Amino acid sequence: MRVIDHFVAGGPVPEIARFADILDPNNGGIQAQVALGNAAVLDIAVAAASAAQPAWAATNPQRRARVMFRFKELIEANMDALAHMLSSEHGKVIADSKGDIQRGLEVVEFTCGLPHVMKGEFTQGAGPGIDVYSMRQPIGIGAGITPFNFPAMIPLWMGAVAVATGNAFILKPSERDPSVPNRLAELFLEAGLPAGIFQVVHGDKEMVDAILDHPAIGAVSFVGSSDIAHYVYNRGVAAGKRVQAMGGAKNHGIVMPDANLDQVVNDLCGAAFGSAGERCMALPVVVPVGHDTAERLRAKLIPAINALRVGISTDTEAHYGPVVTAVHKANIERWIQTCADEGGEIVIDGRGFTLQGHENGFFIGPTLIDHVTTDMDSYHNEIFGPVLQIVRAENFEEAVALPSKHQYGNGVTIFTRNGHAAREFAARVNVGMVGINVPIPVPVAYHSFGGWKRSAFGDTNQHGMEGVKFWTKVKTVTQRWPGGSVGDLANAFVIPTMG
Repeated sequence: MRVIDHFVAGGPVPEIARFADILDPNNGGIQAQVALGNAAVLDIAVAAASAAQPAWAATNPQRRARVMFRFKELIEANMDALAHMLSSEHGKVIADSKGDIQRGLEVVEFTCGLPHVMKGEFTQGAGPGIDVYSMRQPIGIGAGITPFNFPAMIPLWMGAVAVATGNAFILKPSERDPSVPNRLAELFLEAGLPAGIFQVVHGDKEMVDAILDHPAIGAVSFVGSSDIAHYVYNRGVAAGKRVQAMGGAKNHGIVMPDANLDQVVNDLCGAAFGSAGERCMALPVVVPVGHDTAERLRAKLIPAINALRVGISTDTEAHYGPVVTAVHKANIERWIQTCADEGGEIVIDGRGFTLQGHENGFFIGPTLIDHVTTDMDSYHNEIFGPVLQIVRAENFEEAVALPSKHQYGNGVTIFTRNGHAAREFAARVNVGMVGINVPIPVPVAYHSFGGWKRSAFGDTNQHGMEGVKFWTKVKTVTQRWPGGSVGDLANAFVIPTMG
């Protein structure tokens, strides 16, 4: 049986006692095992990070950027192999896996320019003979705790910025699909990153708690469910760490009466069902404004959804593949039933879907549910599967209120040809990321990613300048180089001013 070990100080860690199975979502079988670490394993990683980080931080920014350039080239050269590795453990189709890697690669590209954004500020003559300047310095040792649904993108969002700014970074990826994170660590070494700067430790809650409690780890970035994000944030902050914790989502797509419904249906099929709906930026709720809009949209959605192809992850004709585990499949199916019990109309039922030759795979067909209302638990909670709910709104004001009042505030989209309506919506909606005729409004790498409300805990977003701020701290220096006489001793006891 193949075993995925920790990647610590440039290699594996011996004498691991606990393991977890890595499943193949396409057939339900066990394809490998992953070592589950503990505080002792983390101590080894922290020791390696502590030994390597000072020299890495002292490396000039352009030399660090050259490592990032080489790392970028190696990811590109290994794109196909990484995508197949990712799909085999996650279940998403190869094209989607390449998209996963590419969105992470874009953050690596951003870090190649970090020598520019790491520059501080300078004021000459802030006072008589006094200059003031600031510098950004690394936190020291940071850690990332990442989910199963993006095993390349999210580790790269965190790790690339953390490393490029001079930190050592310890990654704890999901134990469900750990192979790609290990391979990224190998590619970092090949790119010239010193051993101990980017390490991977595997584990479950025991390892998460060890990271949150370790006194040498100064910052933790997390992505996962909102309940766990809240736990991670509170425990990490209580331990004196800087923490950003991204949680769940229930993103809405508002469809105005003037929207191009053919384009909307095409966008919804990709945004709601791509990657089997296992995205925090998926679009699982569509809000048509007005009865006529709802009926026209529903009529177009039904044939489009029925035409979607579900297949194994290597099927180049498939629109999406299986979900990640049997447990998650059962949970999605329970939510579908809950919505029906609450009064939702199941227009297309994806339960009971099987794929010939892969009957034990974790497949769910696309599901469409109409007449969902705001008092339903299935509306308030994240289903995280290939399920699209229709929540009808009578007017624009109601459409703005729906995502604004929801407990989650990750992303939202409005489909319209009316610039005034789009502008009003973007300004007023109480959500962190807004799309205008863009179904999945994930910002480009030089902007930042982050939601509001229970979708994010902490004050700093991921990647872009927000990521740079999270992984660094500002030091401000006020300097004077006096000449001539020492001056009046009495004035030395007065708080200095710059006037």
